[in-house]
Amino acid sequence: SVAPLSLGTIPTWVTMEQFEQAKNKLSHLKKEPGNDVKLKIYALFKQATQGPCDTPKPSMLDFVNKAKWDSWKSLGSTTPEEARQQYCDLIGSLLAAEGGDSTPASPADSSYETLLVSREDKVTTITLNRPLKKNAITNQMYNEIIAALEEAAKDESAITVFTGAGDFYCSGNDLTNFTKIPEDGIQEMAKRGGELLRKYVKAYIDFPKPLVAVVNGPAVGISVTVLGLFDLVYATDRATFHTPFSQLGQTAEGCSSYTFPKIMGPAKANEMLLFNKKLTAAQACDLGLVTEVFPDSSFQAEVWSRLKGYGKLPPNCLLFSKRLIRSTETERLHAVNDAEVERLVERWTSDECFNAIMSFFQNKSKL
Repeated sequence: SVAPLSLGTIPTWVTMEQFEQAKNKLSHLKKEPGNDVKLKIYALFKQATQGPCDTPKPSMLDFVNKAKWDSWKSLGSTTPEEARQQYCDLIGSLLAAEGGDSTPASPADSSYETLLVSREDKVTTITLNRPLKKNAITNQMYNEIIAALEEAAKDESAITVFTGAGDFYCSGNDLTNFTKIPEDGIQEMAKRGGELLRKYVKAYIDFPKPLVAVVNGPAVGISVTVLGLFDLVYATDRATFHTPFSQLGQTAEGCSSYTFPKIMGPAKANEMLLFNKKLTAAQACDLGLVTEVFPDSSFQAEVWSRLKGYGKLPPNCLLFSKRLIRSTETERLHAVNDAEVERLVERWTSDECFNAIMSFFQNKSKL
């Protein structure tokens, strides 16, 4: 906590830039903090960004949100400046306990609300930054990822890296996207969603530089399917890979209907894409979806050591080599993307899909 100030002392709080850096460093902790510490981190973040808790108290039966609310409420009238300071101090102490931070710590690009984008050692890092929602992808986040990829394609970095903040890599599409029906109806919503998805997957297909996924935890849905478009996939041994499309009345995307059978063979791809099989990191590596798996305790240190080495390679050589490797596939991938989007737009307007998603929310509310 912050030491009390003596009379006449003018406080010098951490800057917003330092606060953004602390948020970025949080995702690179080697060990997941205990629940008490996670609640403290959550509360300080809410206090720092929204001020004192003024939201209604959750039901006593809503254990998780009740615990979060209690932790936030306990900060009372702590100012946002004080909360930012305490947040940075707490993250700093956690990193110090692990022997320091071995990952990039350059200032994050503040032009994004759902991402942290940093550049260091010729490596651009795009961190999915909705840790309290397990980095579920909203429509805003889709657009920000597209913009971040367009920017990374033009910057001076040699490689671009994706990872997730917190203990999840990404829980896939935020299903609340389907609950906000606009005035012009479901058909138009599905059409707009399809165009956004087409543009999103296209950004990966056309990305010119080596693209590396640093899968720091469980991955679900579209965060898994687009991995077939990455050049390297490194995963912690506690990561899992799940594509529960038929469970939600939907079909494959991210070009996975083509890349998965090609990578792992039709039978294994069918287990994932048709029958919702969840893979461990070791299984995903054996099937070729993941390049290499690392022990969670050394994951960040080992992976970032390699990535910094890759960043020193001649950038034009990497770019031209990737272009040669991808050249015979690009047209096919765009055609697959178009076909997948067309089918999904039809699925999103079907009763089958609607009922499956409503069933998901009902089952979730009973947990």
